[in-house]
Amino acid sequence: MRIGELAAAVGVTTRTVRHYHHQGLLPEPERRPNGYRDYTLRHAVVLARIRRLTELGLGLAEVRDVLAEDAGKDLVEVLTELDEDLARQEAAIRERRARLRGLLEAEELPAEGPVSPELSELFARTGRLSELSGLSDSPMAAKDREILALLDTAASPEVREQLMSLWSGALGSPDAVARAHEAYALLDALADAEPDDPRVTEAARLLAELIPRELITEADIDQDNSFLRAFYADFAPAQAEAIRRALRSLMEEGS
Repeated sequence: MRIGELAAAVGVTTRTVRHYHHQGLLPEPERRPNGYRDYTLRHAVVLARIRRLTELGLGLAEVRDVLAEDAGKDLVEVLTELDEDLARQEAAIRERRARLRGLLEAEELPAEGPVSPELSELFARTGRLSELSGLSDSPMAAKDREILALLDTAASPEVREQLMSLWSGALGSPDAVARAHEAYALLDALADAEPDDPRVTEAARLLAELIPRELITEADIDQDNSFLRAFYADFAPAQAEAIRRALRSLMEEGS
């Protein structure tokens, strides 16, 4: 058989056959005097087995183990591992679909895109008061939400749960949310101010009252921290100074 005839007989492409040759899965046949490969029925049997194994989801390295005479794993062991892996994938897909249903059933998705249910609930609760207070368009509030979404994404599940618990507690009352928006308004007003503006002190005081003290360690105000440098650089100078003073105040208070 020529390579095209072999591929057609097994239901694959000639490119697939050549790839299996390259991967060492399918032995190279002898060539005729005219240079064409001469495939036998044995090649078709092996190729069909490779196709069946790959359709089950086995990777080529696993297929190689199954086909090798001195394989470290027999077919039952490989298929058992594959079944366990598929079960994990099914569980992950069910969890993702549950999250998607929650997002689709929500009245409104946050501007930051899909976030954890805990952060979504926090955004919804603080957002309702934002609209009532007329601060829904606060640039600082929007930046705060972006940073929370970043932490929500980057943190481990355990750290995320702790962060959301602390922030939900800090903003657990209408009075606390109102103070947060007072701080946002003051920080918005500092967008074009100098770091020595007298309003920086008041903004730092408000922030220190709002930020959960459990979040602050000495590393949080370390100027050699590259993430923190990027964090401060994202704010206007007076805004960054207010945040820096608030963090320093909380660290000193904790000490």
